Formats: sequence, C-alpha cells, structure tokens
Amino acid sequence: MPSRTDRIEQAARRHVEAGSHAGIEWLVRLDGHDWLRGSVGLADPLAGTPMPEKPIYRLYSMTKPVISAIALMLVEEGRLHLYDPVAAFLPDFARMQVIDDDGTLHPARRMMLVEHLLTHRSGLTYGFLAGCAAAARYRETDLGRTHPPLPEFIDRIASLPLAFEPGAQWRYSVGTDVMGRIIEIVEGKPLQQVVAERIVAPLGLEDTGFCVPPGKQDRLMPMFGNPDLDTLMVYPDGPQKLTPADVSSHYPVNDPAFARGGYGLYSTIEDYAKICELLKTGTDREGNVLLSRHMVRFMWTNRIPESQMPLAIGPLPLPGYGFSLAGRVMVDLARSVSMTGPGEYGWSGAASTFFWIDPAEDMIGVVMTQYLGSRLPLADDMRTAAYQALE
Repeated sequence: MPSRTDRIEQAARRHVEAGSHAGIEWLVRLDGHDWLRGSVGLADPLAGTPMPEKPIYRLYSMTKPVISAIALMLVEEGRLHLYDPVAAFLPDFARMQVIDDDGTLHPARRMMLVEHLLTHRSGLTYGFLAGCAAAARYRETDLGRTHPPLPEFIDRIASLPLAFEPGAQWRYSVGTDVMGRIIEIVEGKPLQQVVAERIVAPLGLEDTGFCVPPGKQDRLMPMFGNPDLDTLMVYPDGPQKLTPADVSSHYPVNDPAFARGGYGLYSTIEDYAKICELLKTGTDREGNVLLSRHMVRFMWTNRIPESQMPLAIGPLPLPGYGFSLAGRVMVDLARSVSMTGPGEYGWSGAASTFFWIDPAEDMIGVVMTQYLGSRLPLADDMRTAAYQALE
C-alpha cells in the first residue's frame, strides 16, 4: 500500500494523465527542511519535451506578495504609510470617477489609500472579471494584451473608472501594479532594480526577475491554456486541453524595460520557496531581518470586514478566506472546502502556480505548472495531499 507521503505525487499524476496539465512540480518544506518534493509530466507533451533541470515559470500573481513585502519594508522604514493617499504619489488618482451599472459616472467621494491597493479594496478591477461596468471599460483597452513601461501602464489605469468607492468592497484588481509604481517613486529606482536589491540579492535567488536571459531560456516552461487575459475566466465546455499559448504580448521573456507589481516575475520552485521563508519569518538566508516578526504578523492578518465577505474572484469562490496585505488568509476553517489549517496563508498565479504557508505546522508548500485559465482543483488536491501526510 502506498504511503501517505506518496499521495501528493499521485494527485499530480492524475492531472497529468488526464491530459489537463503538462509538467507539475512541487516542494513542501517542514521546519525549514525539504519534506515532499518531486515532479511529473513533460514540459511539452505535444512535442515530447522533458522537463528541464530547474524549470523556470511565469509567476503571474505570485508576484504580488513580493511587491507587498517590499511595500511593508518601506512602511517599517517610515518612508510609506498605509493611510497615504495614492494621489500623493500619483496625482491623476485624485480625479478618479466611479462608474455605476448603467454607465453613469460620478467623482469618487473617498480617497484611495495605499492600504486599499494591497487589500484589493481600491475600486480598481481586472478586465477578466465580468459583472461590472468598470471591467468592461478595462476590456476596451489593450491593458491585458500589451506590455508598456510601468509608468505608462499606470497612467492608463488612472484614466479608467472605478468599480466602487475605495474601501467599500473587495474586488481583485490591478492595485498591486499601482503599488509597484509607488515603490518606484519612493525609491527613485525602477521596480526591477528594487526587487533585485531588496529580494533577489538578500535571499540569494538565482533565477528570479522580470526577464529570462538568453542563456536560461531553454529552462523556461511552455505555456498552455488561454493566452487572452480578458477572457481568462470564460471556460470552454468539455475537458481541459493542452493548447499551446503565446503570452509574449503581455509577458515578455527578455524586455529589460518590463516590470509590473501584480504580475511579471519569473522564478523557480527553489527560489520561490526562499521567498516563502521570507514571507513566513521576515528574514533572509543569513538570518538578517528584512521584515520584523511584528510586521510579518501584521502583514498576514485579515483586513476584510465580515460585511465584505465571502470573497470570490469572478466565478471562483474563496470559502473561509479573508485577505491580508499580501494574500489570502484562512479565517473560518468551518467554511473551507479543502484541507488546510487555521491561519494558513498564501496566494496563487493565473498560470496555476500556488503556494501556502502554515505557521502552526511550520510548513511551506509551492506548486508550479503553466496553464492559463484552468478551472481544475490542482492546488487543492496538492495541498490536501500534503496535509493528510502530516503526523
């Protein structure tokens, strides 16, 4: 009979053998040491290409916790405050308008704050989130299909209407992209340089950044699924298929001018596990404090009032979860529909990447693959397999 620790590989293999995912890699750490680790599948089953050594993945929204951590470093340094108005850094955000369901526009009555950006209560949105007039305006632009420099990207966001008054609701959004631009302004440096200095260097990351150099591009995992971000949550009927996806229009491989706060980073599973250690402990590889233990606790505390829950990203519910300054946090285990622990936190990426951190179990889990627009429960299956193996 297979051991309980074998079940995580079995879970991944089921998805690969069903033809719904290509290569899947996982790394679960307990007490700071590797516990469950492996990979199944091929980088490209259609071409028969095996997974490379140390595959590189597009993180998409798993970029966001990295940017949140940097923002909170600036808070600890007294150079940024959560209650700072966004317009203090980006004056165009002083003139935001809110769009009603019937298309009527009116000036926003509340100021958008830095805290609103990090908690996704800013009134900003994404084009792929149906159900509001603001998202339709986003889809009318090319925000999800191009990759202009970050300042231009944020200027275009500032020209679009808000879905609601800042602070009034929770709605997943480009808020962390705006945060990335504010970090550039506070630091007086490009975001690429800030990430390199504050995250990559102190953590000793080897393969993390906003581009993949030519000498490493043979390790970049192919993308499958739906490359159109504006229709990311329009799921086709029938089984999930491995359709090759060219995402270079919005996720360039080697453009030195490209950076985003809400997506854009490339990384490996080894590097991201080190990022998770920072998000859990606040320290770098040498034990130097990058975020105080008080800030780590503060960072991962739920900030969403009960009146704005339950949370959902379009048709995908987040049962039992609240949201912190950096990602989801489990606040009501009785409402969870997959195995996890009270206080577990983390986030995911559009290409089916996922991570979780459980301080009570001293556990970190990272799952990597590359499929855009998946509706299958790969992350839940992998996390459940890890939790059931705990003694």
